[in-house]
Amino acid sequence: METGPGATPPIPPRVLTIAGSDSGGGAGIQADLKTMLALGTHGMSVLTAVTAQNSRGVQGAWELPADAVRAQFRSVVDDIGVQAVKTGMLATSELVGAVADLLTGLRVPVVVDPVGVSKHGDPLLATEALDSVRGRLLPLATVATPNTDEVAQLTGVRVAAEADLRTAAEAVLAFGPRWALIKGGHLDGDAVDLLTDGTEEHWLRAGRHDNRHTHGTGCTLASAIAAQLAKGQDVPEAVAAAKEYVTGAIAAGFPLGEGIGPVDHGWRWRHGGTAGQDSTAG
Repeated sequence: METGPGATPPIPPRVLTIAGSDSGGGAGIQADLKTMLALGTHGMSVLTAVTAQNSRGVQGAWELPADAVRAQFRSVVDDIGVQAVKTGMLATSELVGAVADLLTGLRVPVVVDPVGVSKHGDPLLATEALDSVRGRLLPLATVATPNTDEVAQLTGVRVAAEADLRTAAEAVLAFGPRWALIKGGHLDGDAVDLLTDGTEEHWLRAGRHDNRHTHGTGCTLASAIAAQLAKGQDVPEAVAAAKEYVTGAIAAGFPLGEGIGPVDHGWRWRHGGTAGQDSTAG
């Protein structure tokens, strides 16, 4: 490979996020792009919605027309290309269907974060869109990454303890994703997640950090998985690396405004790569 003056720089892996904007910069498209940069990939975006959002919650949300979503996708994919896709806030049944149509036949890993509510409890997915997520989007997922609230929304399974994660994963896998990552961060004790394809099981644990500034964890984790997949890792490797990255980001989360601050997407730069490195996989 040429590295001298005038040589063409190497092209980083390209990752596309299809999600909503967070004007406060902690979640959504903004978190996705920061994560992709931090992990050495080139992030691109298809904006599905604009939110007025800060540390205290979501004050307003406006969905983009499906035609605008289609145009953004075709503009990026047909010219630049893509090696992994992450989906986030899709809001309506029409947008879910439009995104599912676009992803059908795309031969790259797809990480589906079935965003239902914000960190502050604000609804981000219309009730009538749940059937479209179940029937159209989840079957296209290489990895689906619901938290326990989203599992309940999608399947009716309530996760009250670590032992319930396996049942939750089985219920999500029934909708067709290749792998399900059930995030148990809301449970008591260590932050434990279960990754499974119905045959293999990988339990990922991290010590819980005494830090309330965790806005953007779900977006960040899903984007980190997509970035690692774009770099050629298999699913268990990608999820383990993403878990380690988001654990450090949570440990370094910082206060902004009067409410819940964001995780620190640049913690490896600011803290010398040492924040929160106590996650394990098994």
